[in-house]
Amino acid sequence: MNLSYWEIKQWLTKVDFTIVGSGIVGLSCALSLRKKYPKSQILVLEKGVFPQGASTKNAGFACFGSLSELLDDLNSHTEEEIVQLVKKRVAGLILLRKTLGDKEIKYKNYGGYELFMKNDPEFFEACAENRKRINKLLKPFFGSNVFKVKKNVFGFKNILDHYIFNSFEGQIDTGKMMNSLLKKTCKKNIKILNGISVDSYQDNGSSVEIKTNVFQFKTNKLLIASNGFASTLIDEDVIPARAQVLITKPIKKLPVKGTFHLEKGFYYFRNTDNRILLGGGRNLDIKGETTTELGQTTLIQNQLEKLLKTVILPDIPFEIEHRWSGIMGVGNTKTPIVKNISENVLCGIRMGGMGVAIGSLIGNDLANLTK
Repeated sequence: MNLSYWEIKQWLTKVDFTIVGSGIVGLSCALSLRKKYPKSQILVLEKGVFPQGASTKNAGFACFGSLSELLDDLNSHTEEEIVQLVKKRVAGLILLRKTLGDKEIKYKNYGGYELFMKNDPEFFEACAENRKRINKLLKPFFGSNVFKVKKNVFGFKNILDHYIFNSFEGQIDTGKMMNSLLKKTCKKNIKILNGISVDSYQDNGSSVEIKTNVFQFKTNKLLIASNGFASTLIDEDVIPARAQVLITKPIKKLPVKGTFHLEKGFYYFRNTDNRILLGGGRNLDIKGETTTELGQTTLIQNQLEKLLKTVILPDIPFEIEHRWSGIMGVGNTKTPIVKNISENVLCGIRMGGMGVAIGSLIGNDLANLTK
């Protein structure tokens, strides 16, 4: 280790809590730890320049699941589990908004829409038929029906004339949200080191020895909040899931307003800064997108562009300005994992593609698990 005495003394000595991952979960955990242990030494390790997973790379949907997504989840979850998942996601969104403020994250309640392709009317009929079932499950919590049928008014083509509308869905500015969260964390005297990846750790009972790509040190507690990257450190039911995204250049008089879902949530788009941000397509190559490698593929990018041309902007000229990808953490169920791995090692992982909604709550739960 080519570290100075000052570096070791200031950052790597008497560390009470070390958090792996500076995304929504990691920083929310750090803030909760600071509230619970005001005088503790808290260190956050982040392997990227920015949070490396999906916290700065998501589409900014403040949502809790489209109708078709929730219906599909019923194939692997009970009705009560679905209700609890939705409650957690809504509670997480409320906590995020309360922690940072709607103005800071640019929260807008424009509602969410689910579109259905013309070449698959049976899918829409199945969803519409089961709409009452989901509304009945969620009505006691929301106080009214969540999903309603509305007519297509945005000029989309090759979709059915009606879509499913959710008035409780909103959107945020992902960059503003994470910038605000980082500023709040630093103000609480929580140290964040970027460019540091954890290679291994050893729980010795009284402390945890951590080996990184740069240095080794000891901490009283290790909290893993790296979601899709967690499988490199722990053996839990969570695997990486890459999500590819693109955004257009600004489009004059763009009529699209709100958040939009297609095909069980595998595609999603929205208007931001008079641009269309569109992501998804992982269902075209689940195996290939089960990766921690950031990047794009021709197969998925071509499909995203096809959706822009044939559905979203059929009569409007557009240019693609930028493309990127993020890494989510998924598993056999969508219930997050918050648990002790060993006496001094804990994890809060598997957001199931709902990190914006549930990340703050899981971070808080992870902090509250410490003793």
